[in-house]
Amino acid sequence: MKILDAYIIKRFLTTWIFVVSLITLIICVVDYTEKIEDFLRRKPSTNEILFDYYLNLIPYWANTISPLMVFISVVFFTANMAARTEIIAILSTGVSFLRFMVPYMMAGLLISAFTFLMVGYVIPKANRTRIAFENKYVEGTYYYEGRDVHLKIAPNVYAYIESYNNATNTGDRFTLERIEGNELKEKLSSGRIEWNPAKKKWTVYDYSIRTIDGPRETLRKGAQLDTTLSLKPKDFESTYHLWETFTLTQLNDYIDELRLRGSDGIETYLIEKYTRFANPFSVLILTAIGVIVSARKARGGVGLQIALGFGLAFAYILFYLLSSGIAAKGNIDPLLAVWLPNITFTLIGLVLYRTIPR
Repeated sequence: MKILDAYIIKRFLTTWIFVVSLITLIICVVDYTEKIEDFLRRKPSTNEILFDYYLNLIPYWANTISPLMVFISVVFFTANMAARTEIIAILSTGVSFLRFMVPYMMAGLLISAFTFLMVGYVIPKANRTRIAFENKYVEGTYYYEGRDVHLKIAPNVYAYIESYNNATNTGDRFTLERIEGNELKEKLSSGRIEWNPAKKKWTVYDYSIRTIDGPRETLRKGAQLDTTLSLKPKDFESTYHLWETFTLTQLNDYIDELRLRGSDGIETYLIEKYTRFANPFSVLILTAIGVIVSARKARGGVGLQIALGFGLAFAYILFYLLSSGIAAKGNIDPLLAVWLPNITFTLIGLVLYRTIPR
């Protein structure tokens, strides 16, 4: 089957590339019509629109829709092969259905590896430029609105800021506490804290440091003090789609940092991490299901098979969105939520496989 393998792989990849390119182009046109008022109001240059935004939006959407487009591509060209009795001819030579699926899975594996490398290390870099453009020209100026912020910035060290101004990088009523066990060992209180970009340190003003050593307490006051904290102005910047700008390594580091601080919203970043591993597997699963549902020749033509393929594809997307949305609210483990659609559709694929005539 070497010649047929090459034929199927070529048809698979060319159809997938065509469908992904077409749908991505349509998405970009729709996106432009939605954002044209923002572009006219904030007046980005043509180069910024084309190269900073859309050139980086294309790979983002191409990767996002890739699993669905793989499924649709497989269903479309395999159903046409079945309609022309090509598959019956192949199987009548003694080739098993599993052997017939091998070139499909090889092409799917190639797409999966490409998808993993892109979403793990290439697309996040493109997203930084794209999201920076959106923050500047679409979302508008960001103002930090958090109040009474509590952060764990190191083991046994906790920070508190009553309010923060991200335009001037200053915070009001800042405290820093070192707690060991259930005992307060040291507390720094300050009326104002300000980031010094030249020194890359924080400067605290009108401060007092209270140190507790058993029954002994000492109090030290001053007008100004430079200090290094595991806290940066970026921690108060916009988190608009921040998870999409991290490479896989950076995403793991940021999740560890959020866990250390005991921050809320960690589920979003965990979902992003697990999705980057689950999506390549979904390509393989949807490829197999696509072959199974479209390889049988139907008397009424390919319309029913293509409709069934679309139905299963959108059921997968709906299932994924529902489970991810529930996980983002903390009602289900993110790992289970991300992999549940793959597990479910693997079982569906096995059931459908048993219906294929041998």
